[in-house]
Amino acid sequence: MRNPYKGRTGVDRILHAARYSAAGLAAAWRHESAFRQELLLALPMLPASFWLGATWGERALLAGTVLLVLIVELLNSGIEATIDRISLERHELSGRAKDYGSAAVMLALLLCGATWAAALWARFGPA
Repeated sequence: MRNPYKGRTGVDRILHAARYSAAGLAAAWRHESAFRQELLLALPMLPASFWLGATWGERALLAGTVLLVLIVELLNSGIEATIDRISLERHELSGRAKDYGSAAVMLALLLCGATWAAALWARFGPA
């Protein structure tokens, strides 16, 4: 059976997907304070990654870890919204799912912080 919502193809599909993605980013900005905070930190960090990194690989690692935090935060927010949509009642599995998402965000933040600390140390630390 064919899904009636999956009928778009080609450029039309890409344009609709881009609109849905933009709507998702706008909704995250409006409804998720953690996403707003992380995005506001990302705004100076992304250009700084091109200044701080000495090679394209270093620049990609620095920018990539920043973007990874935003990606994981969006996924975590999606999990939380889905759990809350299903039920606001406390349930062990709902709590566990939210905790897993939160742990993923924390690991992404730690990876980002460690990567940036190493890059800063390499550039400005003792010779």
